[in-house]
Amino acid sequence: MFAFRGVDYLEIDSLLSDDEKLVRQMVREFVENEIIPHIEEWNREGKFPLHLVPLMAELGFYGANMEGYGCAGMSNVQYGLIMQELERGDSGLRSFVSVQGALVMYPINEYGSEEQKERWLPALQQGKALGCFGLTEPDFGSNPAGMRTRGVKDGDDYILNGEKAWITSGTIADVAIVWARTDEGVRGFLVEKGTPGYSAKDIKGKMSLRASVTSTLALQDVRVPSRNMLPKAQGMKAPLSCLTQARFGIGWGAIGAAMACYNESLEYAKARKQFDEKPIATHQLVQAKFADMITEITKAQLLAIQVGRMKDQGRADFAHVSMLKRNNVKMALDVARAARDILGANGVADEYPIFRHMCNLESVFTYEGTHNIHTLIIGERVTGLLAYK
Repeated sequence: MFAFRGVDYLEIDSLLSDDEKLVRQMVREFVENEIIPHIEEWNREGKFPLHLVPLMAELGFYGANMEGYGCAGMSNVQYGLIMQELERGDSGLRSFVSVQGALVMYPINEYGSEEQKERWLPALQQGKALGCFGLTEPDFGSNPAGMRTRGVKDGDDYILNGEKAWITSGTIADVAIVWARTDEGVRGFLVEKGTPGYSAKDIKGKMSLRASVTSTLALQDVRVPSRNMLPKAQGMKAPLSCLTQARFGIGWGAIGAAMACYNESLEYAKARKQFDEKPIATHQLVQAKFADMITEITKAQLLAIQVGRMKDQGRADFAHVSMLKRNNVKMALDVARAARDILGANGVADEYPIFRHMCNLESVFTYEGTHNIHTLIIGERVTGLLAYK
C-alpha cells in the first residue's frame, strides 16, 4: 500500500476551519495507525475489531455532532470529516460509528424521555454500551412502511413480535431500537439484550462489509415495558429522520473510500511500468481515468461541505441529504471500479485496498436508501410529484 497524502485538487482545505482540519488530522492518524495495518486481515477473517470501541469513544467519535451527555458537540462538517476518514480505512468501521451515533444515540436524544437519555446516552457515548437500529425487515427494505413487526399493548407493557434483517451491530448490541406497528401507529422501543424472546444472529457468507457485524433480529412475544417506548416518536417520520442523520454521514464517508482508491491507483500507475519501460500513468487512457476520478471526487467534496454547512445552519433537509448520499456513493463506486481496472490483476488482490472498498461500496450503494430510491426522492422534490406510491 502507498502512503496517503490527502486529495485536494481545488484547494478544498481553504473552505475548512483550523478546528475542522484538526479533527480530520486526528482521525486520519487513528486510521493510519489502528485500522490500515490490520484491516485486510480483519476483512479476510470476517472480524469486527471490538478492541477499538473504547479508543474510538475516547476520541469522541460516538454522537460527535450531539450536545450534552458527554458528546463532543462538534459541527456537522467536523462530524462529516470523521466519517470521511473512517471510511477511508473501511466502510464497516464507519458504519459501526454511524449506527452508534446517528441511528441509536440520535433517536434517544431526539425522541426519548429524560430517563432514557440519562440511562443510555452517556454509556453509548463512552462505548460502554453498544446499540443497533431495527427497522429493515426481510421483506421490507426500500418500503419500511410495510413492516410486519407488531407491538400489542398488554397492561403497562407491549408485546413485540417480528423479525428485522441486515442490522449492523445486532449481535454485539446491548440495546436495539426496534420499530413496530402499534394501534397508535409506528413506535420505537428500546429492547435490551437478554430480554426473553429477543435474539440476534449474525449473517454469514457476506462478500461485503466483512469487518462489520451484520445480523438478523428475532422477536417472539418480547415483553417491553411502556417506559421503554420512545415517547416522542410516533409514525414513520421518526425512523426516517434517523435515516437522514445516517445518510449524511454516508455521503461524507464515501468520499474517504474514493480517496483511498484514487490515491492507491495513482501511486501504482506512476510506479508500474509497461511498454518501453514507461509508467502506465503516461498512457492517455489511464490519465483520462484519473481526470474523471479527481473531478468527481472534487465535486463530491464540494457537495458534502455545502450540505454540511446547511445542516449546521438548520437549512438542510432530507432531500438535500438524498442528493449527497446518492451522488457520492455512486461516485465512490465508479472511482473504485476505475481504480481496480488500472491495477489490472493486482486490483483483485488484498495486498491493495481497492477491491475491498469496491465490495464494501456495493452495500453502501444499497443501504440507507438505494440509489434508485434517492433518485425518486430528488425527483419528487424538483417536480412536486410523488412517483413511488
